[in-house]
Amino acid sequence: MKENHSPLFPMGGPNDAYARYFVGQSYLSMLTTGGVPIGNVTFEPGCRNNWHIHQAETGGGQILLCTDGRGWYQAWGEPARALRPGDVVVIPPGVKHWHGAAADSWFTHLAVEVPGEHTESQWLEPVDEAAYCALETEANG
Repeated sequence: MKENHSPLFPMGGPNDAYARYFVGQSYLSMLTTGGVPIGNVTFEPGCRNNWHIHQAETGGGQILLCTDGRGWYQAWGEPARALRPGDVVVIPPGVKHWHGAAADSWFTHLAVEVPGEHTESQWLEPVDEAAYCALETEANG
C-alpha cells in the first residue's frame, strides 16, 4: 500500500529504475536534478539497498538527511547505525555501505549527491539476510 510517510516532500513513484539494487520496494521523488541532485527516497518496511560505493575522481560522496521512520546505515567493517528523523549521515566517496528501513517501519531520507568529478555509483551484493535480521533482533532485544 503506497502511503506518504514524509509529508515534507512528495513520495514519488516506485523506484523501478533502481529496483534491481534493492531488496523490497522503494519510492523516489527527485527534488532537484541540476547542480546538487537531491532525491526523496522512501523505503517500505524491510526494504534496503545493496551494498554500494559512490566513486569519484574528486569530490563526490553522499549525504543522507533522515526525515521519517526508522532505518539503518552501515559502512563496511563497522557496526550498523540506527537512523531516526533528524539524523545525518555523511558518506565519503569510496566507502562501501548500505542503508534502508527497519523491518517494522517505513523510512524516508533525502539523498544528497555531493558534486564531484567523474562520479558514479558502483552497485554490489545484497545485504546478508541473516545479518539484517540480527540487527532487528538486537534493536528489539
